Amino acid sequence: MLRKLFRPKVIISWTILEKETVDEIIFRTTKVRNRLMLELMARGGMRIGEVLKLQFIDIQGRKLILKDPKSGKGQEVVFIPPKVADRLREYTRQKCKNPKDRIYPISYEAARIMVLRAGKMVGIHLRPHDLRRHDATYASRFGVPIEIISKIILRHANLSTTQLYLGKISDTEAMRWIENLYA
Repeated sequence: MLRKLFRPKVIISWTILEKETVDEIIFRTTKVRNRLMLELMARGGMRIGEVLKLQFIDIQGRKLILKDPKSGKGQEVVFIPPKVADRLREYTRQKCKNPKDRIYPISYEAARIMVLRAGKMVGIHLRPHDLRRHDATYASRFGVPIEIISKIILRHANLSTTQLYLGKISDTEAMRWIENLYA
């Protein structure tokens, strides 16, 4: 029991993807379904399970309604960029016949393999959650307040959870921010 209490905390560190890498992954993906799924994770901060549960009825303009989210709330809202919303609306008009139809009727494993293959196209090992972390880190580096990243983009209950997602800042990037701040 004492060993458990005084065990050193394991610090998890992820490689954060650069925006150019994520853009290349998305633009190289030719299948519309796969491209939209990647964009929802990388530009909407969605978990893969949330993407797979989406129904046609859940699309409300630039908002996506998540029913039974991981947080345990009744529902949550995901905001997506206008271009992604337009492409998603067009895709669903072609694929979904009923409001309750799932937009992506594939298994979790099939989606995970699709993400892995998309990463291999640019020579990296890509996991679905890497795209969610990218969205949070990119927003942070773009100057979005951490409260917005935490509560709106990632939909976390605690800021401390969000802080684990954000990538480490390199010395070059830190110097650039200091120069911009005091220039």
